[in-house]
Order: sequence, then structure tokens, then C-alpha cells
Amino acid sequence: RRPLRTRAASSPRFRSSRTRGDSCTRSTRPSLSHLRPRQILRQLPKTMMTQHAIRGLSGATALPRLRTSRASLRGMKSAVAPARGLVSRRGRANTVVVKAEETNWGRELSSAVVRVGAGVLMVHNGLDKLVDPEGFAKFVVEPYLGFLPHDEPLSFVTWTYLAAGAELVGAAGLTLGFLTRLSAASLFSTMGLAVYFHIAQSGLEGFPLGVVEKHQYAYEPAALYCLIYFYFVINGGGAVSLDNALKKDD
Repeated sequence: RRPLRTRAASSPRFRSSRTRGDSCTRSTRPSLSHLRPRQILRQLPKTMMTQHAIRGLSGATALPRLRTSRASLRGMKSAVAPARGLVSRRGRANTVVVKAEETNWGRELSSAVVRVGAGVLMVHNGLDKLVDPEGFAKFVVEPYLGFLPHDEPLSFVTWTYLAAGAELVGAAGLTLGFLTRLSAASLFSTMGLAVYFHIAQSGLEGFPLGVVEKHQYAYEPAALYCLIYFYFVINGGGAVSLDNALKKDD
């Protein structure tokens, strides 16, 4: 008579474990081929994924991709993040090495020098308006910038004080890198009005090929300031700024 074989002994999974010379039973070395990816992740803390269990996974089985945030990579030179197909057909784990972006200190230091210089050089313009705010309002704001609202409680003198405050407080914030985008935006708006004033007063003066008597266009310094402040409105203070130091503390 032929010996009776149990259902477990005749199953393909049991025969494959015996033919491979695996002495461990099914209870000690489980197969995960019948589980879904989410169920596999639930079983991982309870039992180790052995080489036999990995071989049981089909090539189409893929574990969910784990997401790594920028905060977790901050301060690290490199980190290993799992790929979409974590387990290959041969049972080898596929990994992708993700390198954190290193700080370009040459770019950051040069940006800080430009930021500090553009802030310090603006201070005297604000002080100049405070010397004679009524005269600046009468000869500059009223005739050339009359489109600004000047009904009560606003007046042309009020706009003069606002411009002086932007050029003093905004310059200090830009120099320190504190609220850099807001400080640069206030200075950008003030210099934009200065560009408009000079163009309304003297025109474009043959821009861009015109050769003028004073060797520069009247609106040229204000236009250069506008370009610099626009850069910091978009990019912020950078790594060498008070904003970045406060962000690290948080």
C-alpha cells in the first residue's frame, strides 16, 4: 500500500521547502507570498523576513514607497530611501541613495555681502528725507507722484515719512536678514517709485545706447537698487541671515 500523505505534506509550498534542504518548519520560517504588501508590513515587526520568505515573493509584489521629508534629511550627508520595487525577482533588496543638497557657501557668502551692502547704502536716503520732509513732498512727491492717495488722513508729507521709514527700517531688516522678503519688498516699492520719478523728470535719456553728459542715467542707481531688492524678495536672506538662524532654532 502507498503511504497516506497529508494535505500539508502534499502541498507545493511544503515540498519546495523540503527539496531545498530547509530543515525549518513552516511555523518557524513562514512564507509571505500569500500576503498583500500592507499585510507584509504588519507582519515584519512580528517575524523577520528570511531569505526563504523573500524568495516566495513574486516579481510583481512591491512594498509601498516610504516618503522622507526634507526635515529628516537636514544635516545628513546621505540617507537611504527605499525604492518602488523594494524586492527584486532574485530576492535582493533594491535601495536608492539620496544625498542631501550641500550648502554652496560661496554663493551664500556673496549673496550676504550684496544684501548687507544694499541695506547699508540705503540708510542715507531715508535720513535725507527726514531733514526736510515738507520740501521733498512739495518738489518731488506732489508734482511727479500726485497719483498717490493724498486725501485725509493721508497727505504728500505722510508719503514722505513712509518712504523714509521704509528706507530706514527696511534697510535695517535687509542688512540683518530679518524678515528679509518683507524688508526687500518695502525697499523695492520705494525704489520703483524713484525710478518712475526720474523717468518722468528726465525721460529715458536714449536708453540703452544713449551717452549722457553725467555718464549715467538719472534713474540708473534706483533701477539697480530695484533689481537687487527684487532678487531678495524672491530668494530671501539665504543661509547667512537672521531668518535662517531663527528657522533652525524652531
